Amino acid sequence: MSVKCGGTSQAKPADENVQKICDSVKQHAEQKAGKTFEVFTAKTFKTQVVAGTNYFVKVHVGGDDHVHLRVYKKLPCDGGDLELTSIQHSKSEHDPLEYF
Repeated sequence: MSVKCGGTSQAKPADENVQKICDSVKQHAEQKAGKTFEVFTAKTFKTQVVAGTNYFVKVHVGGDDHVHLRVYKKLPCDGGDLELTSIQHSKSEHDPLEYF
């Protein structure tokens, strides 16, 4: 599987690592959304390699509701920190995960 430089990968099922990323930005996502999420389960994700990695993650937040997160992970030489850079609300299980 090759990824064009700057392009996003194909969507893949979320794994333990992606769930940990989501868990680490959950509080910030709740602040941006202005509400508390009872459920916060990563479902699928795409990556984009930049000077670090952007993770685009579809997250189940209860009922039929989902949000899409864009999380930036800095390079290890820059500290490897995670930053929630954007969130999309009112998504469904079937909404495609796209660049935003």
